[in-house]
Amino acid sequence: MSTILIEHAIILPQQPAGSVIENGYLLITDDLIAAIGSGEPTAGYRQKADRIIDGEHKAVIPGMVNSHTHLFQSFLRGLADDKPLLEWLDTAIFPVAKHLRGEEAYAAARLGLIENIRSGVTSVVDHQYVHTEPAVDDGVFQAAAETGIRFRLAYGWADMNYDPILQLTPGYIASEADRLYRQWHGEEDGRLSFEFGPVIPWGCSDAAMLRNYEMAKEWGVGMHVHIAETEGEVAMNVQLRGKRHVEWLHSLGVLDGDMQLVHSVWLNDHELDLVQETGAVIVHCPVSNMYLASGAARISEMHRRGIPIALATDGPGSNNNQDMMEILKTTALLAKHSMHDAMALLPDEVLRFATRGGSLAFGQPELTGSLEIGKKADIVIVDLNSPFAMPVHNPVSALVYNLGSAAVDTVIIDGNIVMDEKRIVVVDEEQVLEEARQHCSRLFARAGVTG
Repeated sequence: MSTILIEHAIILPQQPAGSVIENGYLLITDDLIAAIGSGEPTAGYRQKADRIIDGEHKAVIPGMVNSHTHLFQSFLRGLADDKPLLEWLDTAIFPVAKHLRGEEAYAAARLGLIENIRSGVTSVVDHQYVHTEPAVDDGVFQAAAETGIRFRLAYGWADMNYDPILQLTPGYIASEADRLYRQWHGEEDGRLSFEFGPVIPWGCSDAAMLRNYEMAKEWGVGMHVHIAETEGEVAMNVQLRGKRHVEWLHSLGVLDGDMQLVHSVWLNDHELDLVQETGAVIVHCPVSNMYLASGAARISEMHRRGIPIALATDGPGSNNNQDMMEILKTTALLAKHSMHDAMALLPDEVLRFATRGGSLAFGQPELTGSLEIGKKADIVIVDLNSPFAMPVHNPVSALVYNLGSAAVDTVIIDGNIVMDEKRIVVVDEEQVLEEARQHCSRLFARAGVTG
């Protein structure tokens, strides 16, 4: 059992909302938060601590959740800039994805997970829709095990209207999902988990969706799906089924609180009503939506309705990074700009989306998302002592509007320090970078793609 004490820090627990401990301490025992308070910690806490971290001029927050990414795209950033979604898929993503192998997925995932950790992320949902061989999914899970991150693989699939090489049969989807669930779900003391990730409504048959839903309920896991990212995709589903995306999910009876609706840019009022009634979680990807010119989701209105909202980077092929610190500021600014309202979203609300909202999307709100006694020690320490932020009049404002990933100092996941004073300690970062370069070069050569 190890004990870590953080003292003299500005602590932002996120529960209750807006709470701030100006000069506080937090005690970690093994993998849990054991104590949190203001002022000086007791002598007993200091005596039993194996490590004492001085938090002066630092903010302590719950680890952020990147609630939607595609880790294999770590090799594809910048490959097809300045294209709309469907053209971007056809010219940049599919040509490379069809040649992906397990060792390359592993290398790309390790690279992407380190990037997440460096930006203050402790939990990641990877919407993994490339299954050229079983080793691809195993490689991603193995990368997550080694980097120490809390990780959920959303098994992405499409069984119709999709690239023929990447399209799967319902039988294969069910079989491979069963294998991955049995092999990986709950491993690494519960850090690794599995859920279903139907890729896009117009690529998923009713029968396969219903089969996924039944398996998800049997296993107690969620479902994760791209929804209404572009106007064109909504029109495709209307032409195919006579229903918009959320209407279709609701008609099947699969729309509920265990469903994560990624993007949700083009939802009409009726769809918002359905989301509000069922408790589904919206996963907002503001940088990706701007990068692909997909539009601006009605996040401010969704929030006022009480709809749960989580934040995400999306894959680095359409961002082009996985910097959750950047996502904080972009979330606030896009809402203000699109609503023509400077108060459309406030810093406290945005940070809560990334922490409490993220824990809902990840499916573990009882374990993560806030700094409370008995919760998992998934904690991020951010250095406020920076010319970008000083003097700090409001620590939440500084986190959302002033600072970037370079300010993330220390990251603790499950009570283990994975980044210590800006140094990754769980893997050899230089080796990861070199292996990524080599594997990416081989992948591109095999795919006939020029980087």
